[in-house]
Amino acid sequence: MKKTILFKLPLLLVLLATSSCKSQNNNTSNQKIYNFKKGDNNGIGKWYLEREIAYVMGYEGINWLERPSREKEENTSKLIRNMNIQPTDIIADIGAGSGYHVFKIAPLAKKGAVYAVDIQPEMLQAILESNQYKTHKNIELIQGDEKTVNLPENRFDKVLMVDVYHEFNFPKEMILSIKKSLKKNGKIYLIEYRMEDTSIPIKTIHKMSEKQAVKEMKAAGFKLEKNIDNLPIQHCMIFVKK
Repeated sequence: MKKTILFKLPLLLVLLATSSCKSQNNNTSNQKIYNFKKGDNNGIGKWYLEREIAYVMGYEGINWLERPSREKEENTSKLIRNMNIQPTDIIADIGAGSGYHVFKIAPLAKKGAVYAVDIQPEMLQAILESNQYKTHKNIELIQGDEKTVNLPENRFDKVLMVDVYHEFNFPKEMILSIKKSLKKNGKIYLIEYRMEDTSIPIKTIHKMSEKQAVKEMKAAGFKLEKNIDNLPIQHCMIFVKK
């Protein structure tokens, strides 16, 4: 399959700046959905349905994403098995980062495709330069922005989001964008560190409870099909269209 690379580094920096300006100009309308108040030092002071949004982890954190201990800590292999990936599946990894999960999915969806979506061009560049990207012919790179994943409509069987949703600056708009991209029976796999477990060594603002996730996904027209409780420190919540 042809690899569609929908980004150019210099252009993207301009586009992201333009998007940021538009976001500031739309603050009045956003206040109907979002509240603004001081909160956690690691939050942006913007709240959605009583949850403060966390700062985005920058591309400088790639080494943490690729840490050798990640499989042991998160059992990422089990997460991939939870997705029940079929050879013809079309899958999107939103907030794909440096491609950690993309490269696990690609050989399983060998007759389909996996779309790596990220807002940071540096993350997509890291995927592009990887030897694994050169090996797999079914990986597409897509530049998203704060409000849209920039994916074709009614195309995807599965959408994966690993520890990224809580950092979306416009969560409702992003989920509605994802909703358009999903097939009628498509599924969202929402992976978040469990808020309910205080022993998990992750900052509170980077965790999410099942109750909060259900509330926010319901607002965008999704319902919880199942929360697979077999990962060491994360929820594996499967959402489908209502």
